[in-house]
Amino acid sequence: MSQKTKRRQFTAEYKLRILKEADRCDQRGQIAALLRREGLYSSHLSRWRRQRAQGQLQGLAARKRGPKPTADRELQKEAARLRRESERLQARLQQAETIIEAQKKLAQQLGLAPGETEENGTA
Repeated sequence: MSQKTKRRQFTAEYKLRILKEADRCDQRGQIAALLRREGLYSSHLSRWRRQRAQGQLQGLAARKRGPKPTADRELQKEAARLRRESERLQARLQQAETIIEAQKKLAQQLGLAPGETEENGTA
């Protein structure tokens, strides 16, 4: 069983430090050496530079992936949970009604009067 690799997350400080180092590189191959040393890809640099140029220092900070939790999403999840519970309870109610109908038919076939059932405590 192989272990799932964890996605790397870089802090804003780390990203800024690497960008500063990359900006200081003035000779051919220095940026490539920096990327190899840090285990990064050129796409990291281009994305971080674009974020820095847009003034998104917060954009350099690590963010959670996936849809953002909202009150709307929470309400939808709660509604779905309640819908499932309602369907489950409806099924149980239908089952109970079927059992009661069967008991009534059995009582009629045995000739028991409605007042003589266990429901009234006189069995």
